[in-house]
Amino acid sequence: MKFVTFYNPEGQMRAGWLEGTRVIDMKHASKGELPDNMADFIKENEKYMANIEVLSQGQENLPAYSLEEIRLTAPLPNPVTFRDYVAFETHVKNATIRNGDTVAPEWYEMPIFYFSNPHAMKGPGEEVKRPAKCIRLDYELELACIIGKQGKNIKADEAEDYIFGYTILNDWSARDLQMKEMKVLLGPAKGKDFATSIGPYLLTKDELEPFKTNGRFDLEMTAAVNGEILSRGNFKDIYYTFGDMIERASEEVTIYPGDIIGSGTVGFGCIMELGPEVHRWLEPGDEVELTITELGSLKNRII
Repeated sequence: MKFVTFYNPEGQMRAGWLEGTRVIDMKHASKGELPDNMADFIKENEKYMANIEVLSQGQENLPAYSLEEIRLTAPLPNPVTFRDYVAFETHVKNATIRNGDTVAPEWYEMPIFYFSNPHAMKGPGEEVKRPAKCIRLDYELELACIIGKQGKNIKADEAEDYIFGYTILNDWSARDLQMKEMKVLLGPAKGKDFATSIGPYLLTKDELEPFKTNGRFDLEMTAAVNGEILSRGNFKDIYYTFGDMIERASEEVTIYPGDIIGSGTVGFGCIMELGPEVHRWLEPGDEVELTITELGSLKNRII
C-alpha cells in the first residue's frame, strides 16, 4: 500500500492511502477508528493494518478525493528521529577522492550514520530554501526506511520485522557549510539540517519483496535537475543493508516506530560526486526530481 499525508480542500492535514488516483482519508473512511496522522498510525500499525485490510476490500465505495483536490506533503512530517547513513561504497570513494583523501578503514567495519533534523521534513512539490550563507547547494539521491516497531539490540537478520515501509529521500546538502564545519571532525550539522525531502508516499515493505535479493533491492534510481537526468544508480549496489543499519542503530539504544533511516547517497547520486564540471551547484529556480522504481518521483523547487 501507499500511505500519504495530505492537506484536504479545507486545508486540514490528514493521513490516508492512495488507490490509483484516489486519496482516501483513513479517519473519515473508518468513521474515526483510524487516526488522522501517520505518526499515530505507525505507532500502532500492526493493529491498524487489520482495519485497513477490511476497508480496502470495498474501497471503491469509500469516500475519496482526487489528487487534484488535495496537496501532498511529507508522508511522515514529524518523524521521531532521523538517522542518515553512508552505506554506498562508490559514494564514499568518490567523496573522499574529491576531498583529496582516502576511505577510512573503519568505514568497512561498521555502517556509519549521523543524526539530522526531524523537524525540517519537506514533501513533494514543496519549495526548499537555499540557506543564506550557502553557495554550493546539492541534492542527494537516497532511499529511506521507516521503523514500525520498537526494539533494541536487533540483529540484522531480524531487522525486517521492524520495518514499516520505504520512501524516497533527498538529503539536501550545503556543501560549503558542511565541509567547513567537518574540518573540526564534527558535523555535517548545519550543512544538512535546513531541509530533507521525503515522499511522495510511504510504500509498505511487502511491495518491494519482488525486487529483493540478499537484503538489497533491484531498484533503478535517478536524479534530474530541470528535466535533465544527472544521476543514475541502483539500490542493489549498496554495501550495507538496512538490516545492517538497523543493527547498528539499535545497538544498546531503543529505536521507535516513526524513526527514519536513510541509506545515504547512491554512487554518483549528487553534484559533489559528478563535479561542477558536469553541472553547476543548485540555484534558486532549479527543480530537482528524484525517481526510484516503485516509489514514484519526488520533486522540489529551490527558492
